[in-house]
Formats: sequence, structure tokens, C-alpha cells
Amino acid sequence: CIGFTALYSAAGGSFDPWASRQMMRFVVAALGMIAIALVDLKYWFRLTWPIYFLGLVLLIIVEVMGQIGMGAQRWINLGFMQLQPSEMMKIAVVMALARYFHSATIEDMRRITFLIFPILIIAVPVGLVLLQPDLGTSLMIVMAGAGMFFIAGASIWLYLGGAVLVAGAIPVAWQFMHEYQKKRVMTFLDPESDPLGAGYHITQSKIALGSGGIEGKGFLEGTQSRLNFLPEKQTDFIFTLWAEEHGLFGGLI
Repeated sequence: CIGFTALYSAAGGSFDPWASRQMMRFVVAALGMIAIALVDLKYWFRLTWPIYFLGLVLLIIVEVMGQIGMGAQRWINLGFMQLQPSEMMKIAVVMALARYFHSATIEDMRRITFLIFPILIIAVPVGLVLLQPDLGTSLMIVMAGAGMFFIAGASIWLYLGGAVLVAGAIPVAWQFMHEYQKKRVMTFLDPESDPLGAGYHITQSKIALGSGGIEGKGFLEGTQSRLNFLPEKQTDFIFTLWAEEHGLFGGLI
């Protein structure tokens, strides 16, 4: 409901175009969730590998004939909708790891040879997603996979070792990053270095957060969003819009 309200505000007090569509998606998704929950878990257990490998095939298809949008090749045009296989892989990777770790013992989780296959379960789709390129989604898949390792009982030393490897790989990875990705990192570290260019979005969002204060400016009264200084207020910066209108208290809620 908070999401619907925020989208209503983002459109200047109108259900169209964003709030009405989100409500429709929510109803469809809720029905889908209920349908999935009613299916016996053993069927999802059996379908895990077909779903995972279908996801990999779709990621390969994206590389060969995917739709290009905003500088990235991430979608398959199905005619009635645009399918983004990388989103499907977020779920498929979790399912595959759950299936693999289903009967694992603590002793298994301490053996490196046992962990090679689940590492590949994560690494293969991450590599394909990075080719699109989509750094954000690939990191989401890695974090989801790391969470599954933790739940399954992986040693803390595995995480420490992984952190050391990641830290050591940063200088190498930097050389292979696209210019826009490097710019995002530098802007994140110092948004004031280019306030009217690469740092514009984050700078304007910080102004909006600050102008909301403790109690906020009131519903439909956010100046940054009303005057269109806040970029992508209906998606990336929707929380900023909410915080400007409802302040620190609303943001905490």
C-alpha cells in the first residue's frame, strides 16, 4: 500500500500511469504466489534442474539475439512482453543450491571438493549476466548464493577467503569494467565531483532527503519531485520521494 501511495504521488496525484499498473502486477503476482505455494514442494524439487538449465539457455539466447536497451543486451522480446532471464536466474540459483545442499552434512560443507559444483552453479550465470553487461544483477545473484552457502553451514573461513580473493581481484576487475561502470563507482565515492553530470542523480536525491526533515513536507507536497528535480522518482528514487513527503519518521516506517 505504501508503494501504491508513493507511485500515486509520483504521478502528481494520479493512479495513471504507474500506480494502476503496479496494482495490476501485484494482483497477478499474488495469485501466482498462491498458486506456487499450493503446489507440493516435491514437484519444485524435481523441477529445479530443468528451471536452472532453462535459465542458462535463455541467458545464452540473450547474448545471441537479445533486445538492446539503454546500452545493455538483457531482454528477449516475446511479442506480448519483454523477458529478462537474469531476473529468473535469481530464483533458479537459489533453487539449485537448495537442491544440491538438501542432503549435505556439516562434514560435506567443510570439504572444498564438495563446494566446487555449487560455486559453479553461481559462477556460470554470473559470468553470462556480466556479459550483458549487468553488474548489479550479477552481484545480487552472488549475494543470494553466498546467503545459501551460509544457511547450509559453510565455514566462516570460506567467506574470509572469498573476501581476500575479491579484494585482490579488484585492481584486475577494474581494467575490464566499462567506462560507465567506473564512473558509477567514482560518483558513488564522490558525487560532488560532477554535480551537474554523473553526480546529478545522487546529489538531487540527497537534497530531497534533507528537505524532508523529521516530519516531512506532507503528502503530494515534495518540492524535489513536484518540480522534477528528482530523477526516476517512480523507480530508482521512489524511497527518496517518500522520505521527502513523510520525513525521517515515514522513512523509518
